[in-house]
Amino acid sequence: MGAGEFLRELPLTFIPIFVAIDPFGLIPVVSSILQDHPPEERKTIVFRAVATALLSSIGFVAIGEGLFRVLGISVADFKVAGGVLLLVVAVVDLVRTTERKRWSPDPTVAVVPIGIPLIVGPALLTTLIALLESHGMFPTLLSLLANLALLALVFRISVGITSRTGTTLLLALSKLMSILLAAIGVHMIRAGLGLF
Repeated sequence: MGAGEFLRELPLTFIPIFVAIDPFGLIPVVSSILQDHPPEERKTIVFRAVATALLSSIGFVAIGEGLFRVLGISVADFKVAGGVLLLVVAVVDLVRTTERKRWSPDPTVAVVPIGIPLIVGPALLTTLIALLESHGMFPTLLSLLANLALLALVFRISVGITSRTGTTLLLALSKLMSILLAAIGVHMIRAGLGLF
C-alpha cells in the first residue's frame, strides 16, 4: 500500500471507529465515575481503561478470523449480522431516556464498565471486523490507536468538560453519533448482501 492510498484509507477507518466508540456519549458517564476519585487516581483509571480497551480489541481482532473459520461464518455473514447489531444498538441509544447507573468510587471501574463494555462494546468489535476486511490491518489498527489516544485525552478532561458544557449538549452530540452509527449499520448490511 502506497503512501497516497494509505492516506485515503485512514479517514475511512478512523471515522467509523470514532462513531462506534462515541466519545460524546461516554463523557457524561465517565465524568460521573471519575469525579468521585482524586486527580492522581483519575490518571490511573484512564490509563487502565484505555489499555483494557486496546488489549481486548486486539485480542478480538487476532482470533476473529480463526473463529469465523471454525464456526463456518463468512465475512458477508458477519457484515449482515454486525450491521443489524449496530442498527439495533443505535436505535436503542436514540430512544433511551433513562440515565445510566452511577458507579461507586472503585479503581476496578477502569476495566468494567469503562474499558468493557463502554469503550469496547458490540459496536466497536463489529466495526473493527468490517474495517479489517474492507481496508486491511494497518490502517484499521492505526485508526484504533489514534481513537484510543484521543479518547484518553478526552477522559482526562471529562470532568471539566461536563462542568462547563453540561450534559445536554453532550447528549445531543451522542444522539448524532447514534444516527451515524445506524447509517454505518445499514451500509454494512448492504455490503454483506451485495446490494450497492
